[in-house]
Amino acid sequence: MRSISDTLVRMKASSGKISLGRAISHPSRLSRLSEWGDNPGALLAHSYVPEGLSRQAPLVVVLHGCTQTAAGYDHGSGWSQLADRHQFAVLYPEQQRANNPNLCFNWFVPGDIARGAGEVLSIAQMVRRMIELHDLDKQRVFITGLSAGGAMTTAMLATYPELFAGGAIIAGLPYGCATSIPEAFDRMQGHGLPSGRELETRVLGASAHRGSWPRLSIWHGTADQTVAQANMDAIVAQWRGLHGLQAVKHQENAVGLHTRRAWCDGAGTARIEAFSVEGIGHGTPLNSADDIGALGPFMLDAGISSTRHIARFWQLTETGSELSVPSRTEETPSGLGSEQLRGNRGKAVWEVRTPTSGVGKVIEDALRAAGLMR
Repeated sequence: MRSISDTLVRMKASSGKISLGRAISHPSRLSRLSEWGDNPGALLAHSYVPEGLSRQAPLVVVLHGCTQTAAGYDHGSGWSQLADRHQFAVLYPEQQRANNPNLCFNWFVPGDIARGAGEVLSIAQMVRRMIELHDLDKQRVFITGLSAGGAMTTAMLATYPELFAGGAIIAGLPYGCATSIPEAFDRMQGHGLPSGRELETRVLGASAHRGSWPRLSIWHGTADQTVAQANMDAIVAQWRGLHGLQAVKHQENAVGLHTRRAWCDGAGTARIEAFSVEGIGHGTPLNSADDIGALGPFMLDAGISSTRHIARFWQLTETGSELSVPSRTEETPSGLGSEQLRGNRGKAVWEVRTPTSGVGKVIEDALRAAGLMR
């Protein structure tokens, strides 16, 4: 069987005519944002602004993963629902199939991750327009994303750090680790990742910024077979030096079944945190008992709401509110023991409908090898 890298090269050569599946549509709570710049990355923009939002409210920018849409990711993650409760605006950049046939943000294309060009400039233009249009607080802008959206989140934090107070990367990759499709798949598998010092240098070279850097919350499933967990450690290594935390030992504690590491500054404030989410594969950690968001493809039950926790980490919610782990965390569904639960979560994959012959069969085989389908 061909390697995944070779398959993706073949896909690129097909000029975007091959689709790996149709994005699932959901009723949208979002509105289309228009007239926000020259849009060199040819992206779409959607927003959610709670009724009666006050002046100088925060803004959260959310980047969906591959095969997803802005409305679909909002439906699953629940960011607009949380915005209603805590009064902040939400911006959803959205990829188009003309740019990437699988709706992935192009986090590995040099022209799309360089300041002043491509997709990162488009997203920066959207952010500035939202701030201007709704009189939002420039000091409280945050960005998060899943998978390719997580990798593009690191690209935004590297190329436009002055725009953001904080970021959250879910199952993503460090900035500047790949510059081609074959390299992207190698890095996703954890192969050939540059050293922490080299990764830090790439962020320093991405802009002229030398001020304070955004706080980071990083999330990764321990059973992720699509993006290796080594990428979470690489992101930590990339940003620890920027925050001056290279010599600082991390704090470690259990959050339910999960492990949280944190690197704090001299005042005891966590500048970087990294969640190893026990037993889940590739996706956004959610809590099935929650009243925001919804489970689905790449929206996975982990007994912890990453959306709630990230909002609290960014201080968008009041102290003691929006607890990320409910009191029933140690309970297990359907009479399963904790070890069985971990195993079942780790094996969860979602079906992607693809052709079963020809080039489609090659792609299908590659997706199985990557753990994206069965």
